[in-house]
Amino acid sequence: MTRPLTVLGLESSCDDTAAAVVRMARPGQAEVLSSVVYGQGALHAAFGGVVPEIAARAHAEKLDHAVREVLAQAGLGLDDLDAIAVTAGAGADWRGAGGG
Repeated sequence: MTRPLTVLGLESSCDDTAAAVVRMARPGQAEVLSSVVYGQGALHAAFGGVVPEIAARAHAEKLDHAVREVLAQAGLGLDDLDAIAVTAGAGADWRGAGGG
């Protein structure tokens, strides 16, 4: 029996900073071990929309906290991960064709 694949996922493409630990024991069967989202709605509310500079600073402030929190929730350390997956940019779908 092979060891399950364990991945840390990071998302920071718009106005939320999110992290999750996902384990894939068998093809097509993923289990979310832990997940955390730090929202930024209050930071942008006065501007009527997302302000990229404010969002970028908030991501920089929260990303380390999000990673520590999801690893602790999952009872894992960085050495227990097989891969780290991250967003590549705002608005791109998995084919890179843009999206919403």
